[in-house]
Amino acid sequence: MKAVVYQEPYSVAVQEVEDARIEHPGDVVIKVTTTAICGSDLHMYEGRTGAESGIVFGHENMGIVEETGSGVVSLRKGDRVVLPFNVACGFCANCLGGKTGFCLTVNPGFAGGAYGYVSMGPYRGGQAEYLRVPFADFNCLKLPPGREHEDDFALLADIFPTGYHATELAQVGPGDTVSVFGAGPVGLMAAYSAMLRGAARVFVVDRQPDRLRLAEEIGATAIDFGRADAAEQIKEHTEGAGTDKGIDAVGYQATVSEGEEQPAVVLNTLVEAVRPTGLLGVAGLYVTEDPGGPSESARHGELLFRMGRFFEKGLRMGTGQANVKAYNRQLRDLIIAGRAEPSFVVSHRLPLEQAPEAYDRFDKRENGWTKVLLKPELSAA
Repeated sequence: MKAVVYQEPYSVAVQEVEDARIEHPGDVVIKVTTTAICGSDLHMYEGRTGAESGIVFGHENMGIVEETGSGVVSLRKGDRVVLPFNVACGFCANCLGGKTGFCLTVNPGFAGGAYGYVSMGPYRGGQAEYLRVPFADFNCLKLPPGREHEDDFALLADIFPTGYHATELAQVGPGDTVSVFGAGPVGLMAAYSAMLRGAARVFVVDRQPDRLRLAEEIGATAIDFGRADAAEQIKEHTEGAGTDKGIDAVGYQATVSEGEEQPAVVLNTLVEAVRPTGLLGVAGLYVTEDPGGPSESARHGELLFRMGRFFEKGLRMGTGQANVKAYNRQLRDLIIAGRAEPSFVVSHRLPLEQAPEAYDRFDKRENGWTKVLLKPELSAA
């Protein structure tokens, strides 16, 4: 079967790999209909994670069940499903507590598992024609048959639940004002989710004009940090108070070099943008070590966070990757009911063969390249 295979920094190729197959009675194999390129895939693509050549990328996957293991009870061939990017067992203490992003079974010694991601277990990615799904009864979320809402449902694998998770971490509620740093797909989903939860006003901070336009189209106020300090701009819009809640949808790469010191730029600016006693939700990725970092401190994940200012303002912070299964069923039902259409972020729908070009252009943040969906059934012609 064909799959997107990592070669070296800034290089992927579509190659023939070993077919996906049933390896355990609880597995299914799906025929992939839609898989997405994620911003976190770019960390591996850029050589910032220590990923080795040969890894098959892809943790945002959906498709049609092609084959079922003998122990699978709730799924049958032909079922349409979407998969949380978290691979989870469903029976460990964390899974039973709803913390599927931190499953204790699938990737011992590390925090959780995922498809096609370095250090997150032996699970091949789904940027491919077929994908093996372990613990399938637990991990597969059934969808209505057919192809309706295909692009909306594809976003249930990661970015829609992750954006919603950010609002959960920040405890966004009706009437709140919210600052969202980052207008990439997760940031836009966080802004959209804040509105779904009843936020009165949402500010989205970025400097990419096309992404800020998308934020405005869903009703957010765009803040271009290239024009002036973002926190000061937000305070101007809130009579000097700052927002009730703040969300970091950027992560560790939002740093600037100051010799050997790497300030936690987004977190420190959020501390200034949020009012005293406010809450921060951090969904942006932070790593313990960045092999591609520009300095020794960055290589070891040592970003300088202004803890004193955070303490002085009485702020609180929630962090961690999304527990997708805690949200995806409800978000699916909002899509079915016509209450949510997260596919507004999708800019490109391409055949699998065009993945190398898509990675290159998405990584360069080219104008209009917001969210790329790969469709293995599409022809490259």
